[in-house]
Amino acid sequence: MTSDTIMIAYDGSQNAERAIGYAARFLRAKRTYVVTAWESGSHQAARLSSLAGGLQPAMSSEYDVAVDDELKVEAAQVNSRGVHQAHDAGMTAEGRLVEVSTTVWSALVDVADELDVDLLVTGTRGASGFKALLHSSTAEAVLKHCHRPVFIVPAACAGTSAAAPDFHPSAQHQA
Repeated sequence: MTSDTIMIAYDGSQNAERAIGYAARFLRAKRTYVVTAWESGSHQAARLSSLAGGLQPAMSSEYDVAVDDELKVEAAQVNSRGVHQAHDAGMTAEGRLVEVSTTVWSALVDVADELDVDLLVTGTRGASGFKALLHSSTAEAVLKHCHRPVFIVPAACAGTSAAAPDFHPSAQHQA
């Protein structure tokens, strides 16, 4: 499949690495964006607070800024690894960070619209059972809400050796 622009959602997980491998094997694009969504400390605290029944520790704004700076630096490092993995897989790619203001899936859909990509690529977490009930599927929400084609690489496909790409990120790009 040839597209002008693809976007790969990348969070540093093995499933995201697998998505890069599949995209490199099966897709060709003039432009590839590797996008990492990151959440501010206050956004994470609010989300965790809702899971903890509304109990949220008070933090000073000075602390919040320092935490946010560190979270953004960490996200940039993760994104850089994804860009390097895409390059190692033969893709011409550039990295992007997107700050989550509501949900990860909505941030990914919004940046896909902003970049006007032809295809959004994402992996799945592979959660099942009770764990899947606690955590909504980002890939499923992207698929439901994105008005562009979505290429989803499920976690379960790792065992299908006939279709799995021979992709291993180079050790030099690991943090």
